[in-house]
Amino acid sequence: MSIRRLAVLAGALAALATAAWAEEQAPAGNAKAGQQEYMAIGCWECHGSEGQGGAITGPRLAETKLPYEAFLQQLRVPVSAMPPYEPKILSDTDAANIYAFLKSLPASPSAKDIPLLNE
Repeated sequence: MSIRRLAVLAGALAALATAAWAEEQAPAGNAKAGQQEYMAIGCWECHGSEGQGGAITGPRLAETKLPYEAFLQQLRVPVSAMPPYEPKILSDTDAANIYAFLKSLPASPSAKDIPLLNE
């Protein structure tokens, strides 16, 4: 195996290990409670009721790949026009529940699985 291939393989393994570690660091949340909180605090207004996002509003959140810590950071200190959700407004427990809700949402179908797009 060439050194270049070995380096690529090592990088891929490191990325997988980092993703697995980040997933383990996410607190256990309640997806049903998270859905209720998501709707109650108005996340749906920009991100859609199923986290589908919008062309002009907020990005897609369904089946998020964001590690929990990055998700929490974006909630607390957003890098966009999103309002900040400080702990006095949204507890860490509520944030973990919303994260669990977003992780529970199904992936979007691929274009080949949408009949209208394949006519």
